[in-house]
Amino acid sequence: MSDQPLGDLHDCRKAFAATLEDLAVHDPRVIAVCNDSVGSSNLTGFAKKFPDRLVNVGIAEQNLVGVAAGLANGGRLPFVCAASCFLTARALEQIKADLAYSNANVKLCGMSSGMAYGALGATHHSIEDLAWTRAIANMTVIVPADPIETAQAVRAAAEMHGPVFVRVSRMGVPIVHDDDYQFQIGRAAKLREGRDITLIAAGTLVPRALAAADLLAAQGIEARVLNMATVRPLDREAILAAAVETGAIVTAEEHTIYGGLGGAVAEVVVTTHPVPMRMVGVPGVFAPTGPTEWLFEHFGMTPEGICAAALELTGVKETA
Repeated sequence: MSDQPLGDLHDCRKAFAATLEDLAVHDPRVIAVCNDSVGSSNLTGFAKKFPDRLVNVGIAEQNLVGVAAGLANGGRLPFVCAASCFLTARALEQIKADLAYSNANVKLCGMSSGMAYGALGATHHSIEDLAWTRAIANMTVIVPADPIETAQAVRAAAEMHGPVFVRVSRMGVPIVHDDDYQFQIGRAAKLREGRDITLIAAGTLVPRALAAADLLAAQGIEARVLNMATVRPLDREAILAAAVETGAIVTAEEHTIYGGLGGAVAEVVVTTHPVPMRMVGVPGVFAPTGPTEWLFEHFGMTPEGICAAALELTGVKETA
């Protein structure tokens, strides 16, 4: 196991649920739509406070998205809550045709994303959802890193018109932002300055990137750390600045390295200012069954793994 402590851990679903309930208090258009996932989406409190504004379609994800599109067409503001693996895979055609094509004002909330359902295996790992959703026109894709950012991302999604996919972590994460943090769609957050290399991460890998920067500092390497919470639209200016000013980039994500954050960053780098890159994530394979922390270790999605990728780029040999 990684020997880099991450601090106190928090469930982002709680911040999501509290924010959704507060939005519903102030906006009668807000409706939660789920697929028999009241408990796993932390909607129990919402159901008690707003029993007439919770629509449970059962385990029927394609209907789930279609119903949400109809509600949006009727002037409602639906938040679709479902396990990310099923929401994005089973209903991808509906997301494309019913939501994105018509620019429907629906907010997709992919719960328990990444490899949070570790013990349930490949059918429940959601490691392709960013690649699928960010490839669809009109879709905004957000991957909050902690509860503070989750709450702000949900509010930002509610305020903008059009389809949004918010990837909500089930896995406990530490707080990486302070109370003054202001999330903005399309804007990266620079969490650490550095001139030797840039670590760009999203979601659960952000605290691990920060811990990796500590390891690199011990090797005399100053690593910039960017939280790229919006995967679409990307903060192209922050990526270009990282390429120009630090000369090397490592991306880290709880996702396949094909088509997700790493691919998105590489698209910007290769067309603006090519620099050496490494991508930390699932290397294009089906993730096996096992505890989530073990899966992170297995694929090198740890502070040590991110540090090793950075050292490979900088050419510095790791010291004990």
